[in-house]
Amino acid sequence: MTEWIFNLLRGFFDEHGYLTVFVALLLENAGVPVPGETILLFASFLAFDEQELHLTYIILVGIAAATIGDNIGYWIGRKGGRRLLDRYQHIFRIPESTLAKGEKLFSTHGPMTIFFARFVFGMRIVAGPLAGVLRMNWKTFGLFNFLGATLWVVVISFVGYTFGEHWEQLIKVMGRVNVILAIVAIYAGLMMWRRYRARQNKAAKGMSSG
Repeated sequence: MTEWIFNLLRGFFDEHGYLTVFVALLLENAGVPVPGETILLFASFLAFDEQELHLTYIILVGIAAATIGDNIGYWIGRKGGRRLLDRYQHIFRIPESTLAKGEKLFSTHGPMTIFFARFVFGMRIVAGPLAGVLRMNWKTFGLFNFLGATLWVVVISFVGYTFGEHWEQLIKVMGRVNVILAIVAIYAGLMMWRRYRARQNKAAKGMSSG
């Protein structure tokens, strides 16, 4: 990352503080291709480097922004349908391969896609709108959206805080790290999904026997 970008981000945080994190993550998760992950990393770095920001508040603001943003994207996709998604893809120059990958993930993994989408390159900005277009049940979407947002924000924030002194190297390797994080997220999500389904089945059996 060049020095002028570093100084630009620092200027945003000096002027707007946590609002910078909130707006960036809200827009990215709603479907606007802004560098939300980089800004979250940088905020965590500032918390480590100068104590201008506090990591706990960064995490809370980040979770709220990512959760709300994905919900906005979901309802835009649900109300606008595939036609709006195609127009959105053209405006923001999102590769067709990204949407194709998203549709394949949804067809294979269902709601689990929402849980780990933030760790997959390119998927963070399309997962919410695409879930809406495919008319995923909103309650299911909301659950996995919140869980995924929580895991992603906590992991990225702690990475930025822990390795903040190696800022430039951190930005360079995050693409490769995301692959590892995606694998961890998928495994953790599968375990949670199995427990969720087991509780549902148990509750259904209880109702039928009653």
